[in-house]
Amino acid sequence: MPYELCVFDLDGTLTDPKEGITKSYQHALSAFGIHEEADELTKFIGPPLRETFGSYYGFSAQDTERAVAKYREYFFETGIFQNVVYPKIPEALQELKNKNVTLAVATNKVTLLASRILEHFKLGGFFSFVSGDEMDGRLTKNGKRDIIRIALDALDPKRERAAVMIGDRGIDITGANEAGIDGIGVLWGYGSRGELEEAGAKQTAASPGELLRMISGAGQ
Repeated sequence: MPYELCVFDLDGTLTDPKEGITKSYQHALSAFGIHEEADELTKFIGPPLRETFGSYYGFSAQDTERAVAKYREYFFETGIFQNVVYPKIPEALQELKNKNVTLAVATNKVTLLASRILEHFKLGGFFSFVSGDEMDGRLTKNGKRDIIRIALDALDPKRERAAVMIGDRGIDITGANEAGIDGIGVLWGYGSRGELEEAGAKQTAASPGELLRMISGAGQ
């Protein structure tokens, strides 16, 4: 049976946010005297901000909050729209809508920001629900599972529909597994095939067209 509910990650799956996110990280890190090249920061596209500043850079809780504030200082005003929709994504979403597939977004971004990005790039109309984090990061403390569960609770509370999470990083797939649904990895974002398969991806898609075939052929 084809998937009836598709939950999409945002960054690295629907849009390429490299410029906005890396510049926001550079702005934040510069406040601590740290300089990183943009290409060195792409590995942080996907995971929650506090995890990056706390775990990778070893910031204290206080410095982590300061770094998050500096990141948002740039991102809220400029970085949010330094973003590009991946080729063929709008067409793929339209085809799914034409087949009466329900679409949602589950992202580690704050919900309000994710909704602004989707509307700016004329993608908002495809989605029935946008599930994101709170400003204090409370929903991503356990990875992505709670974000995904919120979307499922809103659109399929009795868990009666065939559902799948689609994303480019291992955290998307792990979250899907923990939320009790399948995960499909996409290879045009910032995670590798190895990362996705190690996390338990049911399949990996190299293009939006291949992804559509996987969604339509679920359970075959």
